[in-house]
Amino acid sequence: MPDIENTDERLSSTSGSSVFKTLIELIVIVAVALGLAYLVTHYVAQPYEIPSGSMEDTIQINDRVLSEKLTYYTASPKQGDIVTFIDTENPTRTLIKRVIATGGQTVDLRGGVVYVNGVALQKPYTEGKPSYELDGNFTYPYTVPEGYIWVMGDNRTNSSDSRHFGAVPVSNVTGHAFMRYWPLNSIGLLE
Repeated sequence: MPDIENTDERLSSTSGSSVFKTLIELIVIVAVALGLAYLVTHYVAQPYEIPSGSMEDTIQINDRVLSEKLTYYTASPKQGDIVTFIDTENPTRTLIKRVIATGGQTVDLRGGVVYVNGVALQKPYTEGKPSYELDGNFTYPYTVPEGYIWVMGDNRTNSSDSRHFGAVPVSNVTGHAFMRYWPLNSIGLLE
C-alpha cells in the first residue's frame, strides 16, 4: 500500500504540469471546435439572417435560415428551389431567391404573370402579387443560358432579382435554403 506522504508529494510535484496539460487540452478542444465549425459552414450548411422583405411571406425580415451545400455538389438547382448565391453585382453579398427557370428554359413576363416555356406560373407563395419587368438589360421572352438560373423573390413587388440583374451563374450558388430555425415559433422546412 502506497505511503500517503509520498502520494501527496507526487500530486504536488505534478500539479504545475497538470495545469499545463489542461491548458493544452483546452486549446486543442477549441481548435478542433473552430475547425469543425469552419468545415461545416464552408462545406455542409451555412446559417443566414434575412435582411430584406424580398422573400416575404415565405421568409420574413430577421428570420434565420439554414442553407445546405451538399445537394449541389452532385446536382444542379431546380425550378422551385430556394437558393443562396453570391450577388452578381456585389460579390461581398449573399442573396436568397427562388429558382424560376434553369438553363435552356424561356422566361416571359406578360400582364404581371411569369411564364416559363409558355406555361403561366401560378404559385401560392407569390400571394397573387404581379411580376412586372424591372430595369434589366434584356428583352422578353428570355432564354436562360446553360449553366445559369433565373431567380426571383417571392415578394414580386419588392424584390431586386433576375428581372434586374439577369440570370445567375450556377457557380455563384452557395446552397439550398431548406429550413427556418428562428424565430422558434416559425421553425420548419421552407417550401
